[in-house]
Amino acid sequence: MHVTERTPRPMAEHVVRSLRSASAALGVQDPTPLLDGLIRRSFSRPDDDMSYAHNHLAPGAVAYEPSFSETEPRALRFTIEPLGPDASPLARRDEATREMRRLVGPAFGRDSLRWFDTRSEAWRGFSGMNWMNYGAWFGSAFDEDGLYATKIYYELAPQQVEALAPSLARLTREVMEVMPRLAPIFTSIGCRKDTGSQRVTFMHRGPLALNTLGPLMNHLGIGHQLPSLMRTVGVALGGRFELPQGAVLIGMRETQSGVELKLEVLLAALPDLPVRFLDLLRLGLAERPRQLGALDRWLGAFGVEDAKEGGNFSVLSVRVTPKSSARISLYVRPIEFELRDTIEERSLA
Repeated sequence: MHVTERTPRPMAEHVVRSLRSASAALGVQDPTPLLDGLIRRSFSRPDDDMSYAHNHLAPGAVAYEPSFSETEPRALRFTIEPLGPDASPLARRDEATREMRRLVGPAFGRDSLRWFDTRSEAWRGFSGMNWMNYGAWFGSAFDEDGLYATKIYYELAPQQVEALAPSLARLTREVMEVMPRLAPIFTSIGCRKDTGSQRVTFMHRGPLALNTLGPLMNHLGIGHQLPSLMRTVGVALGGRFELPQGAVLIGMRETQSGVELKLEVLLAALPDLPVRFLDLLRLGLAERPRQLGALDRWLGAFGVEDAKEGGNFSVLSVRVTPKSSARISLYVRPIEFELRDTIEERSLA
């Protein structure tokens, strides 16, 4: 019997198809006309090229990561690492910055672009950036009216803390004083209509027992939200309240109601993610049926509503503010973009 070999296609075609299908399922505008150039430049290699797995955004998978946010339940959000596996960190940083500037001005106005340029100035320079590992990531969100938000993630070295806005720099220093095991690793700058925000994300060095966040959260005026955060994480992780080395990122940003803390659990770093992780996550949302329904629609849009293993899920994040108890975000790797199994099969062949 003659078997016809499949002709490889650019990975960009798969990313475009995923986004078009998901946007139709979610009832939002198709993002691909606006981002077609970036997508095709970033995923131009054939879909059987295993070098796609070597990236910092989604190691072992294609660097395309959709995410669900309980606070933006109807949005189509996704992040990519620009320009493909061989691009330099400097080229990725410049590409992501160009895309931000290309989109922010027309979509959100000149004031938003001016604000972005001010906040990003220290990361757009040409000198002293040889230490970068990946450069930058680019994120966007779309709703029924089109582009809803854009975000860029710049690598952040400890010596760059003083380049942050004064109040955010002060907050960053305070966080590191209260929890010396936190080291800043990137800053994200987000823009949407009439507003912008900047977050600093820290890596926690060593294992973390969730209750040890108490002193930091008390210092920031959000200690009363620790039980909500612990309950949300504990339910989703099957009773786990201690996270191992390499599994924790903590983000901080200022909001109108005070400091927001974002705990990010890197699920691949857990040795025992519950088989029923998705069911447990749904259980945690049972008291918020609207958000639960939105999560199920979103999972269906990316074809993971019946997933039985944790390999599809990369990050669970939980956010709290002085006025808001725990709200979740879930980052997913659609199964067609996972490359680990293929790499293992080839190594055994």
